[in-house]
Order: sequence, then C-alpha cells, then structure tokens
Amino acid sequence: MTFGSVDIGSRELILNVHPVGTGNHPGAWRWPGADPRAFAKLDGYLEAAKVAERGKLDAIFLADVPGLHAPITDYPIVNGLEPTIILSAIAAVTDRIGLVASISTSSNEPYNVARRLRALDLASNGRAGWNAITTSNPLVSLNFANELQPSDERYARADEFVAVVKALWDSWRPDALVADVGTGLFADMTKIVPIDHHGTFYDVRGPITLPPSQQGHPVIFHAGVSDSSRRLTARTGEAMFSAVPDIETAHAEKTQIGRLSAELGRPEGAVRYCPGLITSVGSTEAEALVRREQLDELSDLDGLVRGLAGVLGVDPGHLELDKPVPVSIRERLTGHQGRGRRAIDLVLHGFTVRDVIRRGGASGHITAAGTPEHIADLIEKWYTAGAVDGFTVMPDVTFDGLPAFVDFVVPLLQKRGIFRKEYRGTTLRDHYRLGAPEVATRTELVRHSR
Repeated sequence: MTFGSVDIGSRELILNVHPVGTGNHPGAWRWPGADPRAFAKLDGYLEAAKVAERGKLDAIFLADVPGLHAPITDYPIVNGLEPTIILSAIAAVTDRIGLVASISTSSNEPYNVARRLRALDLASNGRAGWNAITTSNPLVSLNFANELQPSDERYARADEFVAVVKALWDSWRPDALVADVGTGLFADMTKIVPIDHHGTFYDVRGPITLPPSQQGHPVIFHAGVSDSSRRLTARTGEAMFSAVPDIETAHAEKTQIGRLSAELGRPEGAVRYCPGLITSVGSTEAEALVRREQLDELSDLDGLVRGLAGVLGVDPGHLELDKPVPVSIRERLTGHQGRGRRAIDLVLHGFTVRDVIRRGGASGHITAAGTPEHIADLIEKWYTAGAVDGFTVMPDVTFDGLPAFVDFVVPLLQKRGIFRKEYRGTTLRDHYRLGAPEVATRTELVRHSR
C-alpha cells in the first residue's frame, strides 16, 4: 500500500515520551548504569522529564497498571508510583512539557479523577492530560472489590465516566472566580453550578472545587486497539496512543478514527494519533542491533518466547530461539492482521525466533533500532505520509536511550523542518494545536441519564 504525501504546513509533528522506570525493554533494569529500583523512585522520572523538555518534546506520557497482575520475578512492574504523583513532581522542575497520566475508569470514581487532574492542570499551568483507560485484568479488578466487567459494560461505564468528568470540569465557568479584594466578592456562585448527574453507573452532584486552568481542561487521551476503544476515542478523545506494527496498520487506524469522529459531527483532525515507537539508538545499525540483542540476553528469554507465542497464537513449545518458526505454523499465519502483524511479517520473512524478538515483534509496537538517521527517516516517512500525527517514543533504556534520542534524532527532525526548535506556547493544547476544549457535556450527560 502506498500513501500520498500530505501538506504539513499547518501541522506539527508530535513527540511524546514514555519513560517507564528503567526503560521499555524488559531487560532494561539489568542494563549497566541503570538503577534497578527506578520504578519506585522519582529521581529517574525527573531527570527524564528535564531531558525531554530540553528536546522540546510535547509530553511525558505515563502508563499505569494499578496492581501486580503478573509475577515480577524477572522484571519490575510498569510504574510503581501513581502517575499523578510522578507528574506533580515533574511539574515543579519543568516549565513547558505536557504531563499525561493514565487513570482507569474501571477502578476510580469520576469526581476524584476530575479533581485530581484539575489540580495537576492548575499546578502545571495548563499542561495536564488524561489517558482514560479501562481495566481488563481480573487480578487488578479484585484490588477494587470489583469483578471484571464484561467488555461492553467496561466501555459503557468509561463513556459515562468521561462525560461526568468533563461536566465537572465545566461546572466552573472561566469567569466564576472574581477574587476582588476591593468589593469583597470572591466567586460568582451563579457561574459555579452542580451537574446533578444521575446515570446508569454514576450519581454525582458536583460542582468541582477548582476553577479551570489556562487550557480549559486537560487533554483527553485514549489507548487501545479494540473496536470499542476506537469508538470511545472517536466520541470523547482528543489524542490517541496505540500499538501498531507497520505504516499500513497505522494509516488504517488513523483513517478509521477520523471517519468515526466525523460521523459524530466532530471537526476534521479532532483526534491526534500518536502510536508507540520503541527506540534503540546506535552509531551504526549493527551497534543498535547488538544493543537490542544484549538487552534481550538480560531478559527472561523464556518469557519473551512465551510472549511471542501468545502474539502468534501458538504453543511456546513449538518455538526454538535460534531457528525460524516451523513452516507448518508459518503457513497458518499468512494473511493475519492486527496487533501481531509485525511479528507475523518477521516470521514470514524467515527470521529466527531470537531475531523476531530482537526486532520488537513480540511487543506489538513498531521498533526502530538503528542510527539516528534511520530512526529520523522512519518518523519522517510515517508523518509525511499522513499515517500518524506523531509518536509516543518508548526508549529501550531510559537513562541513556532518551538522551540519545533527544541529542541525535531530534536535531535531524528539526533540520528537516518537521519538528519545532522552540515551544510555541505554554499549555499542552498549545503544543498539540488543539485550541479550546469542546463543550458539549450537558448533551453527553443527557445521553447517560436514567
């Protein structure tokens, strides 16, 4: 499939960063110089944020899994610290970079989330974002005295949850806070109103306790690859994180989100599409691939094989590290699509299981392992083809992989004229060129009312 070049004159490449503990590779915690306890410390996150802001990146994006849903015998969990705690600390040591927290709609209450994110938005002078996710792991659900909800119910609950949060954010008009010491009028209560929501899942009176920030309210993200997730993104999202294996899949998903969004009457380009990009930077391609191989060797290789087997839908016992996937399995994989497509493409090209893993086939995300020029070429190709609005960069190891991206890849993108040299505004909406948030919460709440 080929794509025509799009006019980027009115657009600007988005680059978020996903600085997970020691890194996005499962072997990162054992990498020389990495702090194996970084997942439970602030220091590494603060330094990563400073590096990212030095590179004029758009936002720190933090995933979250609020529970031990798998053994951590061989590698740490994604984030030990709660995302808004990390981002609040980052807000104090940075000035411009956006702050995006993943918070589940399945294990929280709308009022608490609305208040927490409004506080982060005010504390950061309008730099907050919310990745509104659902929880699909039964072991995590048990931490909140909930049985795992069926998928349809999870997304119906998420839809109402987001509507309630937005209504709470809008419960203060921008001019409600007067603070006039001369007249003694602190706030105009006619402009701070309860939302009085009574819906299928939530009963919330409101209003919230804080006024809007400079950007109105936090930018709303969604993440996921299911049809339900895409429909939720089209209705309520302003940005999207996804896992895609190749440019064709990215272009198709971005096009689908745009079409669904337009059908709901939203403006063209209402959702910024920024899938994950795992990076391993080397001075040569061989050096970058050796880096990946060394990280793989520091990982639980049996676990990586099991992960690849799960992506391929086969028994792990049929896979041998230093041999290609058996022909009988390859024949069954031809024509498969979706999240496993990158792994399948590598398998069908005859790579060994070890090489499929080394090239990122088991993660679902596109992996760029090579020189700064190679990585910049990939970013430019996808962006100018209109397949993405940008990427959420996922360095293999945070403490050295992120500086390598900022110091060597970003300058190439700036030289090519597709990435900024200076921030153009102060809020996350400024960075994404989103403008003021859409105000349609009353209509949304009516849709969810009993």
